[in-house]
Amino acid sequence: MGKIAFLFPGQGSQFVGMGKAIADQNERAASIFKAADERLDFSLSDIIFNGPLEKLTLTENTQPAILTASIAVLKALEDEGIKADYTAGHSLGEYSALVASNALSFEDAVYAVRNRGLFMEEAVPAGQGAMAAILGMEREDLQQLTDQISEEGSSVQLANLNCPGQIVISGSREGVEAASERAKEKGARRVIPLQVSGPFHSELMTPAAERLKPILDDLEIKEADIPVVANVSAEAITKPEEIHTSLLKQIYSPVLWEDTVRKLLDLGVETFIEIGPGNVLSGLVKKVHRRAATFAVGDPESLEKALNKLREER
Repeated sequence: MGKIAFLFPGQGSQFVGMGKAIADQNERAASIFKAADERLDFSLSDIIFNGPLEKLTLTENTQPAILTASIAVLKALEDEGIKADYTAGHSLGEYSALVASNALSFEDAVYAVRNRGLFMEEAVPAGQGAMAAILGMEREDLQQLTDQISEEGSSVQLANLNCPGQIVISGSREGVEAASERAKEKGARRVIPLQVSGPFHSELMTPAAERLKPILDDLEIKEADIPVVANVSAEAITKPEEIHTSLLKQIYSPVLWEDTVRKLLDLGVETFIEIGPGNVLSGLVKKVHRRAATFAVGDPESLEKALNKLREER
């Protein structure tokens, strides 16, 4: 069957009610929502289960909410004896991956991402940053173009290298607009401005990393039991100091998701289980390698389906 990787989603996969069906059926899953409420000192679970969506979508709520829903689903999966050989997570999902690898406690992770969300939200005044998805353009060509625009004085960088032909750019509003226009001129198939509250994974996020550092310094980061393929390097890491450095750098560095999937394939992974809300990462894996086995597990039905298929293959 090959090796198994657990993948964890990032911001954008949230929806009101995520994780509730699992929590209703599984005590360990339910205890994760309680632990989040206790650690954060407010009812995050109420926002997750009941909304409103506007409140759930605030970055400082979304980040701990997706982490919480993802780890709740993970507990239900672990109860069934499914184990990973590697883990990885998209941006904020890297914290979920570190919890799954026993490098971070859930309580520390939920506290860290709540602050990460706040600091990212506050790093750039509203309306000054932007992000856009560029479809159908080569990485090197887009890199050249964004470097050029940044040199001209409007900051813009590659932010998410998701899969072949799908790259998100991030930076100042002027920078992203200029890069979007020039990408079209250079033959990009489509440019989609993203509805986001800030220029995530761009150098404009450096102040957020500076504010997060003392919080990460205080956390107990342990050696990972399961190697985590990091966003910033697409390398498998286990050492506490590597993890600490990666978590700081990933705030203002690109998410090398396509490279991460390729790395996992090179390491012998054949089965990718996306754990938490949505199925975005499963789709991206398929775009990198069409024949990879992918499962998106977010509720009791999808869990059951994945377990049946996994048992057949054993």
